[in-house]
Amino acid sequence: MDSGGLAAAEADRAVFLEEVFAQPVRDYFYQCLGRPIRVLQAGCATSADELGLDKLRDNGFEIQMLTVDQDHPRLSQQRREPQLSEDGEITVGDLRTIPLPSRSYDIVHCSLLLDRINHVVLVLDRLGAALRPGGLLLLRIRERDCAAGFLDRTLPRSLRRALWRRLYPGQPGPFPAIYEQAASARGIAAYMLMRGLVVAHRKTVRTLPVEPARLSRAVSAARAAIALFSRGHLTDAHDQVLFVVRKPEDRFARVVLVCLPPPGAMYRPLPPSPCSEDNRP
Repeated sequence: MDSGGLAAAEADRAVFLEEVFAQPVRDYFYQCLGRPIRVLQAGCATSADELGLDKLRDNGFEIQMLTVDQDHPRLSQQRREPQLSEDGEITVGDLRTIPLPSRSYDIVHCSLLLDRINHVVLVLDRLGAALRPGGLLLLRIRERDCAAGFLDRTLPRSLRRALWRRLYPGQPGPFPAIYEQAASARGIAAYMLMRGLVVAHRKTVRTLPVEPARLSRAVSAARAAIALFSRGHLTDAHDQVLFVVRKPEDRFARVVLVCLPPPGAMYRPLPPSPCSEDNRP
């Protein structure tokens, strides 16, 4: 593939990543006309640009944004040069302990954070508690149970650092490869089911850079070999998973199905339950 084709592939992938989150964010904004929208960005390994907030600001929406992470290089740059960022308030702290007001944020964006921290369930609990009912939780994770995740977890630290500098020049990293089970795609899905949160969309993407070409091909071959020897348990089809999760308006709401008798039939009430008040001794 020539340089033009490589650039086009990178551009298509960037557009895909943005649209996965930007479309539901736009829909949510237009459902909440007339009031400011509060956004919490948990971690700043990626930019909030993938939410499409700039276009929404240009359309007149008022956005109140809080970015929280530990002492990340991107946060340091934003604090030194605030004119380069429109990301609102910036707070350096631990998401496991920093105060977050309950039910106060319309959108919570957590991108490429969960694989590099401990106590993932605690962090998800705090993010879910800070989310307003009906709000969106947008998660982007590096998949633990895939060939890329296995490679990242098992490579020596020095080799991980060397590969990162070649594949992602100028970007902060590499970060610790913790990869708790709760931070995997299966773990996230199980957590959402347990907490009564609704996964509205789930997308996968393969993000291995195409440059430098020889190194990219070597890493791709290593991933393919892992997928082959694992008999498909560690896939090479993707390395990241994106979730669009909605918090129900009422987590205790249930769908009740009522079976009506056919027309003309006589309705007979069911006998009282053995555990009802009338049948207690």
